[in-house]
Amino acid sequence: MTVIDTPPNPPVLRDARVPAGGLYEGARTLRRLPEGWQERPYERFELAPLGRTIGAEIRGADLSRPLEPGLREELNRALLEWKVLFFRGAHLTSAQQRDFARNWGELETNPLLASGSSQDVARFDKSEGATPTFENVWHADVTFRERPALGAVLQLREVPPVGGDTMWADMAAAYDNLPREVRDRIDGATAVHDFIPGFSRFYGPERLAPFQDAFPPVEHPVVRVHPETGRRLLFVNTSFTTRITGMDREESDRLLSYLCRQAQVPEYQVRFRWQPGDVAFWDNRATQHYAVNDYAPHPRVAERVAIEGDRPF
Repeated sequence: MTVIDTPPNPPVLRDARVPAGGLYEGARTLRRLPEGWQERPYERFELAPLGRTIGAEIRGADLSRPLEPGLREELNRALLEWKVLFFRGAHLTSAQQRDFARNWGELETNPLLASGSSQDVARFDKSEGATPTFENVWHADVTFRERPALGAVLQLREVPPVGGDTMWADMAAAYDNLPREVRDRIDGATAVHDFIPGFSRFYGPERLAPFQDAFPPVEHPVVRVHPETGRRLLFVNTSFTTRITGMDREESDRLLSYLCRQAQVPEYQVRFRWQPGDVAFWDNRATQHYAVNDYAPHPRVAERVAIEGDRPF
């Protein structure tokens, strides 16, 4: 008698799924430098990385003095390679902070923000009851301008005893890890940016209406190319990007929501715990940032100088 072994039935899983378009587990590509970039040692300061692809602390560079050309070149290279640089205990005056930023271009003014000692110094005084202004949201600065800021130099004047960190996200890494079919959809696409959605979260129409002619909606590439490194960068954000050109509203909203969530991936981020007098200098072309408002009722006072940028391409 022949006995035939009947293979057991394979296990069957119940039907279960999560919503499409989310952020899922798995290995991520974490490439800090552009293809073919020649990495060299820094000779004029010490650099201590704080993240895998983004964020480094600079030690031994005196920002209060004029930068000699060699130091400026090395700091610029560090900015391109690490996207945000931190300087502990710099304690710059507003004039010194402005002079340092001017090494990278003309300074930008923003009439929608409170000023410090001059119009090109934005002051964020977050005492109890103050207007929140762009906290608890991932964004890049002033993408509603035709020429968004190249970068910014931020110094904390007063730091709460707990909380008040700032986070930055590497938008080159965010682009690198998009599925191929998503990159194919957005390469060459443009999106509309407008100052009203972001600022209307804390200002009323009477404050914003006078600036509508000065800041009309603008279109920028959904994926911009960094003018110095050539990296492709995801260039949409929750505060100012309103729609993708040529798509119906529902499709645009769905895709923008997915793209904006990419900044939330921890592997692309660095988080900085401030001390009084610390300075951060970031590349606004390559990053988004998120100021964490978890420090009430304690005050937090910062001053920022922004550097004029170029038209994204």
